[in-house]
Amino acid sequence: MKQYRNLIKPYLVWAFVVIVIPLILIALYAFTEDGNEVLTFSFTLENFCKFLEATYMSVIFKSFKLGILTTVICLGLGYPLAYIISKCPEKSQSLLILLVTIPEWINMLLRTYAWMNLLSDNGIINHLLGLLGISPVTMMYTDFSVVVGLVCNFMPFMIIPIHTSLSKMDKSFIEAAYDLGANKFQTFTKVIWKLSIPGVLNGIMMVFLLSISTFVIPKLLGGGQYMLIGNLIESQFISVGDWNFGSAISLILAVLILIFMSLMKKMDKDE
Repeated sequence: MKQYRNLIKPYLVWAFVVIVIPLILIALYAFTEDGNEVLTFSFTLENFCKFLEATYMSVIFKSFKLGILTTVICLGLGYPLAYIISKCPEKSQSLLILLVTIPEWINMLLRTYAWMNLLSDNGIINHLLGLLGISPVTMMYTDFSVVVGLVCNFMPFMIIPIHTSLSKMDKSFIEAAYDLGANKFQTFTKVIWKLSIPGVLNGIMMVFLLSISTFVIPKLLGGGQYMLIGNLIESQFISVGDWNFGSAISLILAVLILIFMSLMKKMDKDE
């Protein structure tokens, strides 16, 4: 194996340049004031204190609200679908998982614009409702449109890890449960559900983290009036130009993500 160690070095260099250096710069901007020169830095915690203002705290609460709602819907819809796929023959499972992942091959921006055409006041859905004699329904620029976009974009990230856990499950446990007199509901709650929890936790983690950090979907489907954490970071870097505050928010989000991941891992170990 020693002869292969040199193959790792280019990756380590690439990881240092692309990952480590940007993280160092973000931390440096977060703890310094605006307008610092290269050799003289003025350190401060003002950027973090600013985030505690009511305006910005409401952003994080809104982000967590929509993130939790998106995760719950993805779990409620994704688990049954993953379970049904896992019950199919192995050859069919590969095809069905492929169908689940095909939408991810299309750029997220294009998928979001497609939902705008579907949900707009003059869109396809309202046009079909008009043909049925139903008055148009306002769906765009609401919580509904944002959640629909989040769910449809991140659903595969819930289905795939759950399906992986279900497909790798030892079927002898299920047979043993039936042999011991358990009915279908008891077998599911006591055996299938518990064995699939690692996949469920991985799906929850991925969907939740993606939901609270995205900015394209809330910006387009929310009409710019939905300011989530991702939108706030983007606006600070692109529109406002306050890189110090934007870096502080990014650092806070990174810490929240690490805490959430630690909790998920702890729950997985407890199970």
